[in-house]
Amino acid sequence: MDWKEILRRRLATPSTSPHKKKSEQELKDEEMDLFTKYYSEWKGGRKNTNEFYKTIPRFYYRLPAEDEVLLQKLREESRAVFLQRKSRELLDNEELQNLWFLLDKHQTPPMIGEEAMINYENFLKVGEKAGPKCKQFFTAKVFAKLLHTDSYGRISIMQFFNYVMRKVWLHQTRIGLSLYDVAGQGYLRESDLENYILELIPTLPQLDGLEKSFYSFYVCTAVRKFFFFLDPLRTGKIKIQDILACSFLDDLLELRDEELSKESQETNWFSAPSALRVYGQYLNLDKDHNGMLSKEELSRYGTATMTNVFLDRVFQECLTYDGEMDYKTYLDFVLALENRKEPAALQYIFKLLDIENKGYLNVFSLNYFFRDEIFDMVKPKDPLKISLQDLINSNQGDTVTTILIDLNGFWTYENREALVANDNENSTDLDDT
Repeated sequence: MDWKEILRRRLATPSTSPHKKKSEQELKDEEMDLFTKYYSEWKGGRKNTNEFYKTIPRFYYRLPAEDEVLLQKLREESRAVFLQRKSRELLDNEELQNLWFLLDKHQTPPMIGEEAMINYENFLKVGEKAGPKCKQFFTAKVFAKLLHTDSYGRISIMQFFNYVMRKVWLHQTRIGLSLYDVAGQGYLRESDLENYILELIPTLPQLDGLEKSFYSFYVCTAVRKFFFFLDPLRTGKIKIQDILACSFLDDLLELRDEELSKESQETNWFSAPSALRVYGQYLNLDKDHNGMLSKEELSRYGTATMTNVFLDRVFQECLTYDGEMDYKTYLDFVLALENRKEPAALQYIFKLLDIENKGYLNVFSLNYFFRDEIFDMVKPKDPLKISLQDLINSNQGDTVTTILIDLNGFWTYENREALVANDNENSTDLDDT
């Protein structure tokens, strides 16, 4: 029985001596005595019935403070040892070559074109011979994941080997990034990622032509893309797993290819031509050569057709120094305008368009930039306002934002029918010739 119920019943029981009535103070003292007695019994019993709590292992260890130098050093050393052990568990080049030899030796005919296949039985045989490091790859789950439409129930040897290579690369990269995780919390701060990319530059042949004086600007350009897209809340840090999950690291490491085509370099944000293009544009806009951009200087960006109201909003919302924009802020601006289909870019532009900071665009906001025709394009849930999600769901976000912020975009949209007709006429003339 609950101790509160025992106390309630005991106090409700009439006194055994009908001739003697207790004073109010005596009743209070008795109540306190009974409370103390029953609560102590209940507390003791509860403690006895929950002894198993003592067997729960400790799972939280506080981080050492800044002045606890010895503890910090111990933590750094233990993390280094842990990462070294994890690195030794990965397949090296010789072990990967041996794995390929075993897979090729145990292929299951017939081949599909020039592609060698392997069935589940031989797959398990290879797993037994490949060694303990490979055990994690030779599971029914992995085989089923790679099994597609083969009528013999086989998987492609090349696809499986590429799967193993990709897993090994991801673990190697994660360990490499973790070495720069100063806090040891599974994320990188801006300075951590800058150090990582700076030390990566000498290993990328496509960046051999960069002068060392440009390294700091290149690193800033590269790091900004990671943080613009992977840190939407601007916390100043990115999870390592998010870096691995996105394609940016693949694009960066693509620069290891000495024969990378010119077209691939032009479309790769991290390539030397791309970084020099962005920085060169910044220098060309900076007419007074003070290293910063004023509103007037930024107005010449691109085709110099951005509206004044949009430029006003850029300098109202973005980080500036005495009313001028630095290179890092400029990079965010460029990334937003060059990637208008991406949610992070739309979020950036949406904030500028939301002049009343309401979290949606109403008729007033859009009239400030354009006309109500925007609502017909987006078809928002609420007919009187457009949310960021509405803009993303409409698949018209890039068109809408271009119309609102760029006079050239506005003109193109307004004259789209005439332009289409003109294109058709030109194509007809070419056909006639």
